[in-house]
Amino acid sequence: VSANGIGRSGAHGDFGVGWKSLRVLQKLKTMYKKFYGLTRNPFELSPDPYFFCQTPRHAEALAHLAYGVLCRKGFVVVTGEVGTGKTLLVRCLLEALTKNKVAFAYMYNPMISVSEFFSHLINEFGLLPSQIRTKSDALARLNNFLMERARHGLTTALVIDEAQLLSWELLEEIRLLTNLETTKHKLLQIVLVGQPEFEQKLDSQQLRQLKQRIALRCSLKPLEMKELQRYIRRRLELAGGNSHASSIFPDEAIDMIQRFSRGIPRLVN
Repeated sequence: VSANGIGRSGAHGDFGVGWKSLRVLQKLKTMYKKFYGLTRNPFELSPDPYFFCQTPRHAEALAHLAYGVLCRKGFVVVTGEVGTGKTLLVRCLLEALTKNKVAFAYMYNPMISVSEFFSHLINEFGLLPSQIRTKSDALARLNNFLMERARHGLTTALVIDEAQLLSWELLEEIRLLTNLETTKHKLLQIVLVGQPEFEQKLDSQQLRQLKQRIALRCSLKPLEMKELQRYIRRRLELAGGNSHASSIFPDEAIDMIQRFSRGIPRLVN
């Protein structure tokens, strides 16, 4: 009995019941995964490139990103509603850039100052921050780094997720980075990925110069019914699903998932 006279046994009893329920659920989970042949969870929320499902729109967006960077087109922009797969697309792009020996700086939280931005760039590219004290130092060092890579036929990229959070000041600094160029191409390829609000920002009068420099621009949309069917079945297949797995979600269930999720992959998962 506690100091206020309330017995604690009830709490311990509830904990015991909860623990037993958890163990039962774990056993059921193991049993179902074994029955359906699943070797991993097919519908996690984390953006795992292994589960990238190439719907027409997502495949087109990834092709735009890869083409824009590898062919040194300068600015590439992809937008999409929350949960439509933008970060997964970025992860797939980064894997492709690594395979093609493209050096890249990745920024997933752009709510930073201009000085922090340049410090991040310098660190991501492995340059010595001790030699850089001012913005002019950072730009000179960055330009030398990019020119050296270009002389060896190598590509360099800056990839920014959550681009709708970029300040006006930082967007202007990013635009000015495209002035780092040779007579043939841009030295730094820039990928901006953000929510629909970013499109509105780009369409503003204040960013008309940046908008004019965008070489490729596309957007991700929610999945339509046929795409959703392929999405669910493809993820089950990638998770190791056997012939039983195809019966987990009949057409009626997929129709209900479509209505409740509105075709947004994160909500589907």
